[in-house]
Amino acid sequence: MSTNIESILFLDIETVPVVYNYAGLDQDMRSLWDKKWQYNKDLSPEQQYSKAGIYAEFAKIVCIGVGYFNEGKFRVKAFAGDDETLILKEFSGLVGKYFNRKENLLCAHNGKEFDYPFICRRLIINGLPLPKPLQIQGFKPWDVKHLDTLEMWKFGDIKNFTSLNLLAAVLHIPSPKDDIDGSMVAKVYYEEKGLERIKTYCLKDVVTVARVYQRFRGLSVLTDEDVIFA
Repeated sequence: MSTNIESILFLDIETVPVVYNYAGLDQDMRSLWDKKWQYNKDLSPEQQYSKAGIYAEFAKIVCIGVGYFNEGKFRVKAFAGDDETLILKEFSGLVGKYFNRKENLLCAHNGKEFDYPFICRRLIINGLPLPKPLQIQGFKPWDVKHLDTLEMWKFGDIKNFTSLNLLAAVLHIPSPKDDIDGSMVAKVYYEEKGLERIKTYCLKDVVTVARVYQRFRGLSVLTDEDVIFA
């Protein structure tokens, strides 16, 4: 039986290093970062620090974008700001209130490898409980029931990685061309204080994930007029 699309919460997250520059790390965290990369001889730990934003131990969430189908419309909302604890509480509150039933699923692109575990780790780091849908500690990837458009596209090919933008392009799905991409989020956040730009970028990815999922299901792809921003 196919999943009811109205029972799915589509999401995307944007993350940045907790400390923007390697030089700003305190001695303990710098030492731990250095140990993480001690066996990599090609680049120094400082050079590797450009990757810090994807590691939950060294990074934080600055935006969680969500979207869901309701009565033919796709409603999107962003939880964003400098206070990660507040972002996580608001997101958990929405999940716990509206997407907490057995039939509810989350859907993200590369969600099983990144979004879902990253949110879980940051909840724990912030001393917050995991909402029921994210109580997936110890699960094997194939036991996590939530949806992942990257996994759906792999068709069992574990070596394959396809970005959301590339997937949207080959499927001829409208995908916004912005002046920002994932590699620029930390710079926009710290140097430009551009949280609104980050929110816009995040929500457009949420819409794209929903459109990709619709294509996989053989459904008509939602139009811009179908999208309602909260």
